[in-house]
Amino acid sequence: MKITTITAFLFFIYNVTAHSQTIPVYKIGNEIKIDGDLSDWKMPFSGPFVIHNSGEKATQNTFVSLSWNNENLYIAYRSGDSKIIGYAQKKDSKIFNTDDLVEIFIDPDGDGQNYVEIGVNAFSSNYDLLVTCISPNCGGWKASLAFDIKGMETVSKITPEGFDTEIKIPFSSLEKIKNGNFTKPEAGTKWRGNTFRIDYGKTTEYLALQYYKSLNHGFHQPEEFAVFEFVE
Repeated sequence: MKITTITAFLFFIYNVTAHSQTIPVYKIGNEIKIDGDLSDWKMPFSGPFVIHNSGEKATQNTFVSLSWNNENLYIAYRSGDSKIIGYAQKKDSKIFNTDDLVEIFIDPDGDGQNYVEIGVNAFSSNYDLLVTCISPNCGGWKASLAFDIKGMETVSKITPEGFDTEIKIPFSSLEKIKNGNFTKPEAGTKWRGNTFRIDYGKTTEYLALQYYKSLNHGFHQPEEFAVFEFVE
């Protein structure tokens, strides 16, 4: 291994240790029906989200909860929204440029490469994106919307307060990511990732559960991703 590679790796590990918060992923014993109705969601929510590159308070609140069983990862969002922007669009449309939506990035092996980005708007439209590389160390920005998570389900439900969203991600689909180094989680497993929201309101706000200290690459800061810890 070259010295420059060792230095880059040590810098990455330093950033992981210095800046990451731990977000619990709660074990459940049942399947969750993906319908956007969170009245039966029993796990705690984390939040509110803050401005992604400053940590300042957002105009509208967003909360997220993560859970898992032996087959799937589940994510639920509560998004306060006084004026929902967007509409139903076809699969893998670039809704991140136009619509209010929630997002999650998942990097099971934590190396900052071959990680998944998923976005869902208030009308259940979704995209799934595989980010092969983001930094010059691995060749610069490389990503593909042609990637598909087989069996993924996403449903949003508009509420008087805004919109709620549920996502189901089968572990079996993540196993197939080339060089993703995925292993099926068990209690104590730690992944890297973060959860986000884009709010196109009177003032467009880019929000995250864990904010970033670097201004490079927008939401794509794998060296500052949070830790998703799977717990019983």
